[in-house]
Amino acid sequence: MKYWETIADNLSKADWSWGCVSTVDSNGRAIFIADARHGDGNRFVVRADETLTAIVELESAIHPRRTIRQAHAGWRQRIL
Repeated sequence: MKYWETIADNLSKADWSWGCVSTVDSNGRAIFIADARHGDGNRFVVRADETLTAIVELESAIHPRRTIRQAHAGWRQRIL
């Protein structure tokens, strides 16, 4: 399972509805937009240059106190 799939799975398990789309900006560059909504009214939208970055930034917006090291340790535990 890829890192972004693990994060996305965790968002779903935490009752977040999420999505990610790719498109091309006015300069011809690919961009990825990810958003997540929760039943309590919270919504987050992020833009990035690749899927993984978009999903990681989305998770970071939802869980701002979580450090990169904590997130990486969590991914490693779930993957192994």
